[in-house]
Amino acid sequence: MGEEVELIVGSYEQIVFGYRVCPGEEEWSLEPVFTHHAHVASLSAVAANEQFVATGSKDETIQLYNMKTRTEHGALLHHGGTILCLEFGSTAHLLSGGEDGLLCVWSTKTWECLKSITAHMGHVTSLSLHPSGKLALSVGTDRKLRTWNLIEGRPAFTKNIKQNAQIVRWSPAGDKYAVVVNDQVDIYSLESASIISSFSYRKRISCVRFLKNTLVAVAGDDEHVQVYDLTSEKCICEFKAHENRVKALDSFELNDLCVLVTASNDGFIKLWDFSTERQEAARLLGQVNTTARLTCLSVWRSSAKEGMSDSHPATSQTDKEALLPPRAKRVRINVETVVVEEDTPSNKPGKKKKKQKAQ
Repeated sequence: MGEEVELIVGSYEQIVFGYRVCPGEEEWSLEPVFTHHAHVASLSAVAANEQFVATGSKDETIQLYNMKTRTEHGALLHHGGTILCLEFGSTAHLLSGGEDGLLCVWSTKTWECLKSITAHMGHVTSLSLHPSGKLALSVGTDRKLRTWNLIEGRPAFTKNIKQNAQIVRWSPAGDKYAVVVNDQVDIYSLESASIISSFSYRKRISCVRFLKNTLVAVAGDDEHVQVYDLTSEKCICEFKAHENRVKALDSFELNDLCVLVTASNDGFIKLWDFSTERQEAARLLGQVNTTARLTCLSVWRSSAKEGMSDSHPATSQTDKEALLPPRAKRVRINVETVVVEEDTPSNKPGKKKKKQKAQ
């Protein structure tokens, strides 16, 4: 198989799990790849790109893992509160938001904090990166929706909303975005910055995922998942996904199938076939019981080129293929307060060259 797909999930039990998706003719299986005690508090966020996985926790740290070498890559220590949201911007940047109100932009090459922005007067509850990588959205407990110009590191637009929003998500095409306030989803147009569609769920919404540019999957504080068509503004599909509330949603396309992934407090991760010809009903493809209370979920995909080059080392590893810590764990700490407007060179270049690396 050229491209590998793995599901990375976090839990209340401070454990991060990795499962490889193994497609079958009728039933798909989830093969355990690693189990790692990642933090000293429950996990609250997880994100992945082709090379790295980042996890955030109530212990105020971001832990990094190199998926090519299957090792820990260090920790990012800058936030002064729970890490509430993480998102990779292609391969160059990682965005993080937390209870301290900061929006941080990290370089994935040096893992230095390039920008540290006071984004909200309160918590940064959610953030989302535009497909172009030039804009980001954030919502917080100050009842504001902010659009960020990531090139200049400044707010491009601020919109006051009536209540605190919990989730914000760009559409795949980047022409619209979803904002979740309690049990309601508002779809905004990027061009007009106004609401073009709105629908509500029967419970408080916990997760939202764009399956396609006009299809949105929604789950809340119950066992069901609903899929809305933004064109017809109707719910086209609803199904019971778990025995407890759904905590996280993600999706990917593989073998011409649109696969919806759900994770729940009941410990199960489930794969659902939601292809175009099956939009009226989702079919269960496979599931696995982690026996943990799951909190967050992300899909990691290797490129076809990486899958071919890594195929031999992968077969030589043990069947448990655990994430092993390196001989000397690297902790990268940003000790300087990063100010967005600070673009002038330092008068003491010698001082700037000093970088503490705990080996």
